[in-house]
Amino acid sequence: MSELDALHRPWIELGPLAVSGSVVTTWVLMAVLTLLCWSATRFLRQRPGRVQVVLEGVVEAIEAGIVQALPDHARQVLPFVATLWIFLATSNLLGLLPGVHSPTADLSVTAALAVLVFVSVYWFGIRAVGLRVFLSHYVAPSPILLPFHLIGEVTRTLALAVRLFGNIMSMEMAALILLSVAGFLAPVPILMLHIVEGLVQAYIFGTLALVYLAGGIVTQRTRTLGRSE
Repeated sequence: MSELDALHRPWIELGPLAVSGSVVTTWVLMAVLTLLCWSATRFLRQRPGRVQVVLEGVVEAIEAGIVQALPDHARQVLPFVATLWIFLATSNLLGLLPGVHSPTADLSVTAALAVLVFVSVYWFGIRAVGLRVFLSHYVAPSPILLPFHLIGEVTRTLALAVRLFGNIMSMEMAALILLSVAGFLAPVPILMLHIVEGLVQAYIFGTLALVYLAGGIVTQRTRTLGRSE
């Protein structure tokens, strides 16, 4: 059995319910990030130390990226998009730890993240413009386009899941192959490639999620304002 099979191997079995390694790793990562965020916000000061400066810089950088796409709704989507970016970045880099594999190398994990983005588009879009206005874009400019809009929603969600899964899985497989062939003669380039690729894939996924959110909020609001004029 290959090392990557550990992601799919059941760790806990409760009758028909099986908990795989990727699920365990995901929940452990969520718990660690929650604990770190909680502890980091317990000691905020007017004169920040080095750790607080770094954390504030990360939040400000993420907020600046969100403002570019959603200047009027940045505060609303910041918690979701920031959490998504931070989780993906750390999750993609978990493969650097000995004996640990990135949970995003499992299609079930990336599919769950993609579904979360899909639901968030409806959540923020409906809150911004209302249910009736948000759903009206499925039949605009003609009801004939309804099936195509629905297909587009499904395909972009599927593409999100498959893109991240494919890139992280191929990255880990390439690293395993190179290490098995070259041994420890070339660990540094492999580690650097893993870090860069993991961060890039997290940025791409988060940016696409932000674009979908902007499309669900800004487009509908623009149409509403245009009709009112």
